[in-house]
Amino acid sequence: MKCINPKSRHKETGLPNLPVSISPFFTVIRAKVVGKKLVKEGPFGTLVYTIKQMKMYRGFTKMPHVQYIHTEASESLCGLKLEVNKYQYLLTGRVYDGKMYTGLCNFVERWDQLTLSQRKGLNYRYHLGCNCKIKSCYYLPCFVTSKNECLWTDMLSNFGYPGYQSKHYACIRQKSGYCSWYRGWAPPDKSIINATDP
Repeated sequence: MKCINPKSRHKETGLPNLPVSISPFFTVIRAKVVGKKLVKEGPFGTLVYTIKQMKMYRGFTKMPHVQYIHTEASESLCGLKLEVNKYQYLLTGRVYDGKMYTGLCNFVERWDQLTLSQRKGLNYRYHLGCNCKIKSCYYLPCFVTSKNECLWTDMLSNFGYPGYQSKHYACIRQKSGYCSWYRGWAPPDKSIINATDP
């Protein structure tokens, strides 16, 4: 899988379910938190979570295996609070100096809280949207301005998260060359993809 567009609330973290492009330093993993330690780095400290990585969806070239997740100790600085030895999570973040960092602006969700469409998207669909961009619509009227854009309207009714598009659709390039929203349960047929706009 070359690239993935996981749902996110941050402009640079990617999508299918929320906007924009993915940095080459972006990592997406499924993991269980097995430990937590407060490290004194910076004025407020850093929480370092020890994880058991179940699967990596993106980030192989920068960090083939993640053992620790770093986040700010304070939630007021976008630090993330994760449960130890309780749940599996889908974690997104960036790699700097051989360490993975995440926070409140990255997409982090308990695995059991993801919809079937999101879980299927991770394995089968999101990589098909690597050349697509999601354009946020905050108020009407909104329009796409190029063939590689999907109009994201969750902001109109749900203030962005977690709306119906975010939970059930993926923005992917269609056979015609245009990007549009796709919803489906089975892995997409590589020759024909049925597009359905919400």
